[in-house]
Amino acid sequence: MENTYVIWDEETSEAAVVDPGMSDANEEQEFISFIKEKNLKLKYQINTHCHIDHILGVAFVKEKYDPVYLIPEEDLLLFENAETQGQMFGVAVNKLPKPDKFLSENENIILGNESIVNLFTPGHSPGEFSLYAEESNFCITGDVLFKEGIGRTDLLGGDYETLINSIRSKLFTLPDEVVIYPGHGDDSTIGYEKLHNPFLV
Repeated sequence: MENTYVIWDEETSEAAVVDPGMSDANEEQEFISFIKEKNLKLKYQINTHCHIDHILGVAFVKEKYDPVYLIPEEDLLLFENAETQGQMFGVAVNKLPKPDKFLSENENIILGNESIVNLFTPGHSPGEFSLYAEESNFCITGDVLFKEGIGRTDLLGGDYETLINSIRSKLFTLPDEVVIYPGHGDDSTIGYEKLHNPFLV
């Protein structure tokens, strides 16, 4: 169970898919139908990080829509060992397309009139990014921050102290009303997590 997000600018219909985890034909068809129904122009495909459950749909999306594909550079080792990751969990992985660009804090992602800020938030993986849409008041936090939880740090490249520092220095400095959309589970807000997240209160 992994959350795939589609974000878009209402005026221009420019869109991005974040962490495409579709793993079978039914999920792929659901995605195709959604893009068609909303009449979206898929401009970007973005991985917050490169663990296996977040990249299963990457090859399908790239082949179908050919968006600009961005990943964290520090997650290249995970990306290049996707097949090994899959074997660990008994999951077959299609051959991945090469990324077109790396995510950077020095460059925002532009969707029409919306500017998405890339926040470097490592700890769950070596290179993970969170994606903050200031105007629309949300942040996609990948597997860094969950509702009443945090990302695991026992996988390759994970580090607990680094993760906690990422949350406190990058995410908890956002306004309390910012909605967070994590890689798994339900949405929450920054303010709620400051008060109720057992790992951070």
